[in-house]
Amino acid sequence: MKLNLKPSSVFLVSGGARGITAQCVIKLAQYCPCKWILLGRSAYFDTEPDWATGCYDEPELKQRILQHLMAQGNKPSPLEIQKIYKELSARREIENTLQILRQLGSQVEYLKGDVTDHARLQAQLSSPTIERLGPITGIIHGAGSLADKRIEKKTEQDYDRVYQPKVQGLANLLSCVPAEQLEYLVLFSSVAGFYGNAGQTDYALANEILNKAAYLVKHHHPQCHVVAINWGPWEGGMVTPALRKVFEDRQVEIIPIKVGTEILAREMAVSYRDRPTQIVVGSPLPLPVCELDNQLHTHRIRRQLTLTANPFLQDHIVGGSPVLPFTCTLSWLFTSADQLYPGYQTFLIENVRVLKGIIFDSDLASEYVLDLQEITKTQETIELDAKIWSQSRSGSIRYNYRGKLTLLKTIDQPPYYDGLDFTPNSIGQKILPPYYQANAASLFHGPAFRGIETVINATPEKITVRCFVPSIDERQQGQFTVSKQSHNPYTADVQTHAVWLWLQYFHQSGCLPASIERFEKYAPAPYNQPFYTSTTIQAKTETSLTVNIVTHDDKGTVYSNLYGAQGTIFPLSALTLAQASA
Repeated sequence: MKLNLKPSSVFLVSGGARGITAQCVIKLAQYCPCKWILLGRSAYFDTEPDWATGCYDEPELKQRILQHLMAQGNKPSPLEIQKIYKELSARREIENTLQILRQLGSQVEYLKGDVTDHARLQAQLSSPTIERLGPITGIIHGAGSLADKRIEKKTEQDYDRVYQPKVQGLANLLSCVPAEQLEYLVLFSSVAGFYGNAGQTDYALANEILNKAAYLVKHHHPQCHVVAINWGPWEGGMVTPALRKVFEDRQVEIIPIKVGTEILAREMAVSYRDRPTQIVVGSPLPLPVCELDNQLHTHRIRRQLTLTANPFLQDHIVGGSPVLPFTCTLSWLFTSADQLYPGYQTFLIENVRVLKGIIFDSDLASEYVLDLQEITKTQETIELDAKIWSQSRSGSIRYNYRGKLTLLKTIDQPPYYDGLDFTPNSIGQKILPPYYQANAASLFHGPAFRGIETVINATPEKITVRCFVPSIDERQQGQFTVSKQSHNPYTADVQTHAVWLWLQYFHQSGCLPASIERFEKYAPAPYNQPFYTSTTIQAKTETSLTVNIVTHDDKGTVYSNLYGAQGTIFPLSALTLAQASA
């Protein structure tokens, strides 16, 4: 892999002589021996005391520290011994980093300093170090600190300890090194800023400011490769063995040093014009399990929906107007409940009714309200009654959707679909892929909701299809961004499309969703991977259709079960005329 760096590049790296940031610098130097100015708060002295030389066993080294202090007539406390031990350990880590970089052919200098001290930082960056190495052409801002506590227990000192190195540190660096001379600005942010994390309100805030600062610098200095990398927890670094166990229990992936450093190197190897300004490396940080009381509560969540905020709606136009897909409503319910009850997952939605769909026309409400009323709850299960309602422009209340949700602390392993049948038949071969065909009126969906690849087989009682849904840009996903939802509304919508194909072929009709008797979700159907739906017809009249839909992989492992999904049938010509008049 060839990086876009040059041997003449001069990088100023905050927090760069120790820990994860040092490992990242070493990895970059393996690909290109640049010049490095490593800035850190730890003291560095050229040689260590004779009494410490060659001793690396922690208990023995602490005993030598004790003996040295006592020989000077002191009576040291354990805290004093620990302080000197940490200073020696830091010195050795810095020395190791410098030696490795020099062995790799890099020129490197270490500066002791604090990024929050602007005056001292300015003085240091005006020192002979800069004259020896040359003007700084890149900044890697890796400095940071933690003071994890619940927000009600945090002090101003805690806040400053966390906020200042990240935010004021960046401001000071850019004050001392003008952004117009930079070729690279790499900010080490955190998934805590992207997802949030319990006990880290200040840390999340500081990192999210780094994310936004990256966009701002990029806007004003488009010639600079600017990226804020939202790292998850690393192996080593700030992750102690005890914290690692907590992450493992919460199923949070730990980034191996080899993997994380390679990710950074790849980021520096591509053209910045082809890359986003903010990237996320790591899994979400789940909140601690919520504590339940004996009272039954009601939660009210308000949100505004606009057409401009949701570009994907242009791919879901019915009768000339954009319409919120029913699957977006399900995602709304799933995600809201999951966020209210950390440690629980919405597994089941029952008796969901479309009472008044959300149409983005002149009658769109200024606000939509989701009421979640607790029905029953135990330490394992929570049941909620859900209603989405709004106020019309005339002032009257109208109910849009309602249903019952069940959240579980533990969801069973997904079942196997015993009706799996991938045997092609002649009818399946006659039903052409639905998109870009002359009969496309049967599926009005635009690119965001296109995903049926092949009709494998079809009978008057059943239809089986293979799906593949390419992911769309997050900006197009708007208020229903998949990365922040418990349920993917785009792949979920495609899961229902086989019903349209069956109706068109056997009855020359179309339908729109009306209700769902029961929907079980084990996992969202994946983006950018094949999945399958097996749809069984349960009942049909002149005006309605009832089906069961199983979504599964090629081995029959179930993603979701949809029972008793009812649609309202209409002649296909009605939709065709409506689309033509739009």
